[in-house]
Formats: sequence, C-alpha cells, structure tokens
Amino acid sequence: MPLWWHLLVALLVVALVQALVVKVYAVPSESMEQTLEIGDRVLADRTAYVVGAPDRGDVVVFRARGAWTESAPASRGVIRDALVWLGGLAGIGPGTEYTLVKRVIGLPGEIVACCDAAGRVTVDDEPLDEPYIFEDHPFRPKSLDCESTVQSTRCFAPIVVPEGSYLVLGDHRSRSADSVVGCRGATSAADCARFVDRGDVIGRVWHVLYPFSRWGGV
Repeated sequence: MPLWWHLLVALLVVALVQALVVKVYAVPSESMEQTLEIGDRVLADRTAYVVGAPDRGDVVVFRARGAWTESAPASRGVIRDALVWLGGLAGIGPGTEYTLVKRVIGLPGEIVACCDAAGRVTVDDEPLDEPYIFEDHPFRPKSLDCESTVQSTRCFAPIVVPEGSYLVLGDHRSRSADSVVGCRGATSAADCARFVDRGDVIGRVWHVLYPFSRWGGV
C-alpha cells in the first residue's frame, strides 16, 4: 500500500477523532489568564455535553457568532486559509472556525449581577467564590463601588440569562471581551449583554497540551 494512502488514512482518523471526541484549540487572547495563557494548545472534550449541559465554572470552547464576531480575524487569502484549514483538521493549528474560550458563570434563567458589597459577582443574589480571577476591575467599598459617584467598572446591572443560553466571563476580568463587556458601568442591562447559545458550545476544556511546561488539567 503506497505511503500517501497511509497518510490519508491517518489524517482521516485524526479528523474523525477531532470531530467527535476531542479537538485541539489555540487560546486566542489573554482573557483567560492565568488559567490559560495566550497561545496555549488545549484539548476540548466534545463528548462532555452529549448528555447533560455546561455547568457553572466550566471552561468551554464555543463558536463565536453574531455579536461575538466583532473581533474575528480577517481572511488571510485563499491559499493561507486553505493551509490553516488543513492545519486545524490535523490538530496543529486553529482552523478557520472562529472560536473563543471563556468560563461559564450564568446558566439559563439565572440572574447575574455585579457587585455585592464585597465586589463579588452574584447569581440569583448569591455571591460567587471565584479564586481563579486575575486582575479584576478596580473596586473599593464606599469609595469606588456600585453606589459611588464615580462607579467602578466592575459593576453591571442584573442580567437575565435567556433559556438555552449561557453567560460567560473571562478569568482575566479587566482584559476580557466577554458577555458583559458592553454592560460594565451602564445604568441598565437592557440589550447590553451577549450570550452563548447552547448549540454553539463545542466542548469543555480539560487539558493543556502545549507548551509542555504548562502540561496538565484545567
């Protein structure tokens, strides 16, 4: 059997595994520092939500569509796009599908807001314990909070998460263009948030592959 046939079969097997089981993704920005770093190659488990749904705290990869496409990369040209597509198919590049990585905070039907008196995000009026947060927006009780004359940019009004959708935030809060980036500092949360549809969630990030110095579970 010729060598090209073996290479083709190997490529098809890798493509099938990535389409159905796990897929390699590149972290595109600093928004998930220090949980994930720019350029990290991570494995997303595509079987995680075959039964069940994303839970609060899950780090997920999702297709960025609609309001999320404002920062989508421009086309690199036909030839380079084809090479990127092939690289993504083989798991050695990002592919042409525009994806983002964020942490699930609000589940369907929940009300997410910020902040309580201690500067914490609340879900249905219950504050979250978020030890993973890195470099949040400044917040000082009674001097720079949600009631002060100059309001903290950490603050956003209560947001109701639609059915079939999720509210996601980055761990590097002050540098994350996430679900509430258009709501921070606003007096009303009407139509300012963007959500992730259930059908756009590709999988749960569970392992860092590269660089090898960061090899390990998420």
